[in-house]
Amino acid sequence: MSERLEDIAIAMVANGKGLLAADESTATIKKRFDTIGLESTADSRRDYREMLFRSDEAMRDYISGVILYDETIRQNAKDGTPFVQILKTAGCIPGIKVDAGAKPLAGFPDETITEGLDGLRERLTEYYKLGARFAKWRGVIGIADGIPTWGAVKQNAQALARYAALCQEAGIVPIVEPEVLMDGKPATHSIERCYEVTEWVLKTVFDELYDARVVLEGMILKPNMVIDGKNARKASVEQVAEQTVRLLKSTVPAAVPGITFLSGGQNDEEATAHLSAMNANFTTPWKLSFSYGRALQAAALNAWNGKPENVAAGQRAFTHRAKMNGLAATGGWKKDLEKAA
Repeated sequence: MSERLEDIAIAMVANGKGLLAADESTATIKKRFDTIGLESTADSRRDYREMLFRSDEAMRDYISGVILYDETIRQNAKDGTPFVQILKTAGCIPGIKVDAGAKPLAGFPDETITEGLDGLRERLTEYYKLGARFAKWRGVIGIADGIPTWGAVKQNAQALARYAALCQEAGIVPIVEPEVLMDGKPATHSIERCYEVTEWVLKTVFDELYDARVVLEGMILKPNMVIDGKNARKASVEQVAEQTVRLLKSTVPAAVPGITFLSGGQNDEEATAHLSAMNANFTTPWKLSFSYGRALQAAALNAWNGKPENVAAGQRAFTHRAKMNGLAATGGWKKDLEKAA
């Protein structure tokens, strides 16, 4: 019996759990490793991911699935066990990043289009055989003077819809990720401007998903929160939570099983606090959870520092962040819990 997309999507937003985004490209993880003075090699990348994936408590209790990179889904741990098998043993669903990154959009200065649709059908078939049951594609929308334009929003929405339809054809749940950047240039926009742009983007995306015949019950949305620009931060936790939920209720159909937010440049505690405030103070038709990269990994990376003797310390830091976000996914995170844990 084949797995139902709807069942996979529901499992991805199980109570008190969320997604670990471990899909950094080779170039991105090199930048992360540069911060701790570690050379990025196939072995160092493997050791880092293994440290995270073998954090038993975190993976079992707080992480429902892991977004992998092409290299990682094919990798084995040091003892020869495939990473995909380690994740499945912990009860986590393996996922895969399938886009080829944001590239300059011809004719639209300072705007981008995410590439990777060519050959995607065949790649998805291979990833399914490798164990992936969900995928991720990120469209990037910046805010600046005269930006975004209708052309950029429309083309990114169409690409997300085409990707999502191909995923569902392959038996893979698509994570649809339209990110309105908080840390673009100059990143001085207000929370009201973020609301306006994000509303426009989400309405356009769902129009395109409908036209592409994407089954909403078999997808997950990964949006930004409604938040002011990184260089103009004024909004309180309560404002971000209220504005985000209000916007989502006006744009996201109730058929979507879950929304897993990206952290999008927020620091660890900030991303956790905003998610918890939404779940604690509002009732929504969909599960609200997390799909964090940096906000789950930054503390673990620094504690590990690339040294074998620090694996346990790295795992403790990762487990702490996973637990805090697990609490936030049920509205149970509080600042005093963060400090006491």
